[in-house]
Amino acid sequence: MLSEETYLIAMVAYITAALVALLCMAWWLRGYWRPAWIAALLLPGAALLLTPAYPEAGIDTMAPALIVAAFQWLTVDQAAAAHALRPLVFVTGAAALLALLLGLTVLRQRRAPETPHASDA
Repeated sequence: MLSEETYLIAMVAYITAALVALLCMAWWLRGYWRPAWIAALLLPGAALLLTPAYPEAGIDTMAPALIVAAFQWLTVDQAAAAHALRPLVFVTGAAALLALLLGLTVLRQRRAPETPHASDA
């Protein structure tokens, strides 16, 4: 069993690794993809990696919902993983919706105004 200190160290290490992975992916893709597409990949990815869930009923500590769902699904069955899948699906859907809204508003690529050609005048 983990003590409180080792639990906090493990959670900080996991969250830091997830954020570093997401930032590295964003940095790598920034030269190839538009910002809206990067947001469409990174926001749901962050939701998948950072959504917490309780591993089982009666446990006070939380773990990443993706890991809880995977372990419960593989070791018990799909019904046992439902408590972790529900928030995971909800938060990932909300992140995808937010990415879509950002892509249509803030991260929208503006077109340059067309300049009249000399032959048009």
